[in-house]
Amino acid sequence: MLNLILFGPPGSGKGTQAARVAEKYNLLHLSTGDMLREELRRESALGKEAKRFIDEGLLVPDEVIIGMISDKIDATSNVVKGYLFDGFPRTQPQAEALDNLLSLKNTQIAGVLALDVSEEEITRRILSRGESSGRSDDRDESIIRNRYQVYQNETAPVANHYKASNRFVLLPGEGSVEAIFNSLSEQIDRLL
Repeated sequence: MLNLILFGPPGSGKGTQAARVAEKYNLLHLSTGDMLREELRRESALGKEAKRFIDEGLLVPDEVIIGMISDKIDATSNVVKGYLFDGFPRTQPQAEALDNLLSLKNTQIAGVLALDVSEEEITRRILSRGESSGRSDDRDESIIRNRYQVYQNETAPVANHYKASNRFVLLPGEGSVEAIFNSLSEQIDRLL
């Protein structure tokens, strides 16, 4: 089973590239945000548990997110060749929890592919996206720059976690969509 993490700051192109990578390699794209919204919509047991935290203005605990990932893997492992994690893990404890979960399922993360995009490019991309997204946070440069700094501060330990086991690869995230996809594909092909 091929399990990958696509890493990068908000606006780095993860969503665009994840869709292409998932299709090419028959991986299930697991966006924890999308999974959470689906569990809430279905009013599943995990969705109801998550809703309790959300209604109180709290972050959904890692255990709930890991439970959602576990359920998704159990339901799909016989129809996909692996998983592409997008937006998770974001912290060292999440990385450790994901590693433990995958170990229980007799698999592991094969590689972490990180898109390297400058703060200036991120800001430009998100401001441009904000013209059509309708999201107020995509139109405020100070919020965008703060999100970039939060990403830089919170994800360094996660990167180091995977660097320690030689599974982290930093790739250029600036250039054409096709050039970035080709670079990702070259790295994934090396893991196969």
